Parts: sequence; C-alpha cells; structure tokens
Amino acid sequence: MRMDVKAIGKSLRIARGLSVFAACMSLVGCAAAPGMKMSAPAALPVMSGDAQTPAASIPVPIENINVTLIAQMQSQLAQTRSAQLRDLMIAPAVYTLGKGDVLQITVWDHPELAAAQAPSGQTATRASDPVPGFVIDEDGNLQFPYGGSLHVEGLRPAEVQRELTARLANVFIKPQVTVRVASFRAKQVFVDGQVHTPGALPLNDIPMTLYDAINRAGGFSDAADQSRLVVVRDGRSYPISLTDMFDTGVNPAKIVLRDGDLLRVLARDENGVYVMGEVNRPMTAIPLRNGRLTLSEAISQAGSLNNNTADASEVYVIRNSLGPHPQVYHLAARSPVSMLLANQFELNPRDIVYVDSNGLVRFSRVLTLLLPAINAALTTAIVTK
Repeated sequence: MRMDVKAIGKSLRIARGLSVFAACMSLVGCAAAPGMKMSAPAALPVMSGDAQTPAASIPVPIENINVTLIAQMQSQLAQTRSAQLRDLMIAPAVYTLGKGDVLQITVWDHPELAAAQAPSGQTATRASDPVPGFVIDEDGNLQFPYGGSLHVEGLRPAEVQRELTARLANVFIKPQVTVRVASFRAKQVFVDGQVHTPGALPLNDIPMTLYDAINRAGGFSDAADQSRLVVVRDGRSYPISLTDMFDTGVNPAKIVLRDGDLLRVLARDENGVYVMGEVNRPMTAIPLRNGRLTLSEAISQAGSLNNNTADASEVYVIRNSLGPHPQVYHLAARSPVSMLLANQFELNPRDIVYVDSNGLVRFSRVLTLLLPAINAALTTAIVTK
C-alpha cells in the first residue's frame, strides 16, 4: 500500500510538470507563431521637458517603400537644396581694403618716399609677418609722407590712388602715383575637416569660389564625404552636396565665399548607417566616396541577408530616431523588383536598417529560453519523489 502511494505521488508530480510544459508551449504558440505580426503602428514613448510629467506615447507610422515615395523624397530634397544654394550663389563683390593689408605705393621720380615703408631687405620669417610696404593700421588708416593720415578701410585701391594723388599735388607738381596691394591680410575664409591642409585662406581681389577654397586647402582627403559640405555664414549653416550639383548640372564655381566664411568637409565615417538584425555582419555601413549610400548598398556591406534566419519581407529603415518625429519605412524584399526600390532608396546619416527574423526563428529562440526552466521543473519533480 505504501508503494502505491509513492507511485501515485510521483505520477502526480510528473503530470504537474507536464502541465506546466504544455501551458508554456501554448503561450509560446500564441506569442510567437510564425506569420503573426502587429499591424497597428508602433507606440514610441516621448519624454516631456518636465521631469514630473510622465512619458507620453505617440504612434510611429510605417510607410511602405515604393516608387511614389522615392520620387516624393527626391523632389523634396532637390527643392530644399536648391533654396539653400540660391543664397550662396551671389555676385562676387569688388575687393575693398581692410585692416592689416599691405600696400605698395610708388610716386614716380620721388624714390625717397619709399623709405617710409619697411626696408626692402627685410624678409618675413612667419606667414603672418607683413611684406615690405605700407601697412593699414588697426584703425583702418594709412600713413604716407606728405599725404598725412588717410582712412582707407572699405576703399578700393583705385580710390586710394586718387585721394593720395590729390593730397600730394599740394606738394609736388603733377605727381604720378601707383597703388597696389602687396599682401592681402585683412580678409580670410576658414577650411576645416577632411582636406589635406586645413586652415585659414586669405581673400584677394580675385573672388574665391568653393572650388578654389578646396584646391588651395590641398583637395579632399580619402575620408572626405563629397556630398556633405557645410558653409557657415553669419551664424547660419548651408549644407552643400557636390554630388547632387554635378548630377543636376550646377557648377560649384558659382558659389563664392565671403570674408569670415567657414567651410567644413565632413568625414564619411561620421555619416554612417547602422545595419542590424538578421544580416551576416551587423555593422556601421560607410557611404561611398560620392557620399551616397542606398539601402541595397548598406545591406551589401553587411554581407547581405542571412538566408537561414532573415525574413526578407520585413526590412525596415528607422530615421530621426533621436528626434521628436521619427519615421519608419518598410520594404518587402522578396522579389527582384523590390531590390530595384532598395537600390533607389537613399539613406541618411544615422539611419538604422533593421532586418527582422522569420517566424520559425522567433519561435525557436523563445523555446530555447524556456526549455532550461521546463527541464529544471521536470527534473525537480522526478528527483523529489
């Protein structure tokens, strides 16, 4: 009779363990059955500025990548960049003198007046040292023998020549005066980023275009992103894409830089795209030398989709993930036609490309997490007989 009780108790414990296993399997089947996906837009928690206010959830729409969407995005991008370039394509202004410029002034038949300038034998030991000539002081004035003090800042060399001739006419008979700029030091632009010799470039009487600035800075380095240049002017940033300008037939030489402009050339690795999920090599995809990176190129850099685990119909692009209005784009990449769309869909810096797993893989992974706990429960039920 005692053995029968023990056997019955053992059977009950095993039955309870099996019932736990069956309940877990039913939950797994409900939660991770192949093909079951959420069709409603995802909810994204957004924190308000007040720390006491709880996070609010806003729906994140998922747009399908198709020909209409790609055409619309390309049109909006072209309009935005055209408006930005319009502000930079201005008519070049005539060079006017400024503080620090060095003038070479010659009064013919009066070589003694040249003694007032720096000695001709003096050589500049640093790049910032002035060359021999008459330097415009910090007040914008020029001192010349018998001419007194002339305020020349903002004037053209021809205007200085006429004013100086008029003053010297009170001392000399029909003076012949020549004024030219010996060294341009008052105005400059700054080039930074992925160029070979970044630094300050002085402006002269020949307008400096975007091309001139890049060439004088040694040209692009190997890491430069030619589609993402930025000109900072008067506290405002103007993004420039040389690749788009070439494609649309716009000459970059029409962009004229002004005094105080900052030209920055971004690096390609700063504009990478994160590729994760069911790909063979999750990584940060780097744009090409022209700065462009399409969805198909990003997936190719990541070793393509994993044939064993990836669901080709569930490829997503997450954009503006850190901003207040994130966007999610979906591509069902099962057919060759869909890969044509992927080759036309251009990615932005910091985009996230995510490839979801198929239903069987999700089921297998959840089962792998639950089996240790189920085995432990069955083992405990058998041992504690």
